[in-house]
Amino acid sequence: MAPNQSSSGGLTRLLTIIGVLIGVFAPIVYLIDRNLESISVFKTDELHDVALRGIKAGGNDTAKIVEYIVNELHQNHPSHVNPRWNDPNEWVFNNAGGAMGGMYIIHASITEYLIIFGTAVGTEGHTGRHTADDYFYILTGEEWAYVPGEFKPEIYPPGTMHHLRRGNVKQYRMPDTCFALEYARGWIPPMLFFGFADGFSSTLDIPTMYRTVALTAREMIGNLLIGKI
Repeated sequence: MAPNQSSSGGLTRLLTIIGVLIGVFAPIVYLIDRNLESISVFKTDELHDVALRGIKAGGNDTAKIVEYIVNELHQNHPSHVNPRWNDPNEWVFNNAGGAMGGMYIIHASITEYLIIFGTAVGTEGHTGRHTADDYFYILTGEEWAYVPGEFKPEIYPPGTMHHLRRGNVKQYRMPDTCFALEYARGWIPPMLFFGFADGFSSTLDIPTMYRTVALTAREMIGNLLIGKI
């Protein structure tokens, strides 16, 4: 009988600990979620504006557009922006939802990420169903999107913004060269499971996953150390 009592006591303690953790963190999560706008470093209007001006300044030269955007964001938010856009070591492949492209992390924290994502050869896949709102500012090329029940695609040319609301899902396609400034606001860590699923189940590209983890952790921890959740 003693082993059974010990096991029962251990389970009780475990459930008690879980209950306490939920009781402590649930109100914190609720308050943060209710105040995402006020605690965010970046504003959606700001990002759309700098994207439009970057397109105007860079024309068809994607590198110049990215340089313009990153330089201005770094000037406005020096503590929260990674300015090394022209360092090849800052770029990694991203495989998620069947789509593949290149990614450079401008900012990553618990409640926000800002990246340049795109490809020079086109791609297509599943957006994922996320715990954050996703804003896709098209810089060059086009993004197409589709939802079941519709018979025509949503088409987003340069200068437009595609807002994928939290919890929604679409099929998307970049039919040719396309690069975008992508901003997510919400709970970022749960999105990482989607970001790594293809790596574990399909590509098995361990070096790329390692570099992605290292870059993301560097940015998230760096922001946490200066009080940015």
